Amino acid sequence: MKHTTLGGLDVSRIGLGTMGMSSFYTGAGSDDAESVRTIHRAVDLGVTLIDTAEVYGPYVNEELVGRALAGRRDEVVLATKFGMISHAATNGGAGVLDSSPANIRAAVEGSLKRLGTDHIDLYYQHRVDPDMPIEDVAGTVGELVTEGKVRYLGLSEAGPDTIHRAHAVHPVAAVQSSYSLWNREVEERVLPALRALGIGFVPYSPLGHGFLTGQIRDPEQFDEGDWRRSSPRFQGENFQRNLALADQVRALADEAGATPAQVALAWLLAKDEDIVPIPGTKRIARVEENTAADTVELTAEQLAKLDALPPAAGDDENEEVRRRIER
Repeated sequence: MKHTTLGGLDVSRIGLGTMGMSSFYTGAGSDDAESVRTIHRAVDLGVTLIDTAEVYGPYVNEELVGRALAGRRDEVVLATKFGMISHAATNGGAGVLDSSPANIRAAVEGSLKRLGTDHIDLYYQHRVDPDMPIEDVAGTVGELVTEGKVRYLGLSEAGPDTIHRAHAVHPVAAVQSSYSLWNREVEERVLPALRALGIGFVPYSPLGHGFLTGQIRDPEQFDEGDWRRSSPRFQGENFQRNLALADQVRALADEAGATPAQVALAWLLAKDEDIVPIPGTKRIARVEENTAADTVELTAEQLAKLDALPPAAGDDENEEVRRRIER
């Protein structure tokens, strides 16, 4: 596995997102034992960046990752996130934006305990909190860096102005946002800002929530608890139009002698050296397939064909989710 840096943090070119092991995609099919084996296999294959968050579950995904990495903590760069749970709320607070200094400090202590570690390598603000100046957020995480509880600051789904303001207070190592052949909104303003500041980029959902693998042909494949059932891109005419996009990726993959997932990841890797996708899976076979994208070399002509693909039809997120995203 090749390596690169995110704002000075050494990581493998491809990471592992663990969200789907515990929430959003799982429905009734969660299998913790298989998920642990999947994390172990990823580390064996050279994946060093493991991504989780306190809100996944909530909490149970961090616990799962902590169990999986027991005895192997030093082999990985561990990333988690704060700010989408209010620890002061009496009703549990999950989904409530709260990046107050007190809440950040409550969050980090819980994450450290669940992950079974004394430090978090990359600590993301999960979503920008409109009620808390980003300068205060960056300053609080900077204090945690000084205390040794955190190594690097990250932001998730932050816009250029927020990124600049945070970086002026404490260096931002990485920004994480949705980016793929399925969702290219960050190309206009976010990526240029990151390149100007020397900040790395971590695309989540680099396979379009699984759509770019070519394995999804019918919305009825999703479990009842799967959020994709409510996503505009997976419904009606949008779904049918997006099948054509997936088929074009498959055709190019056949030409390249790779799988559609590998081509979608290789396209991202070719964009810049400090772009580190974190495809999520709970299956060993998928980890093996995804990490092999590190060896796929697409020609300039193939990359141009991928760049020219039409955008996906429909909004990627519903209105409530989009309100929490800065672009």
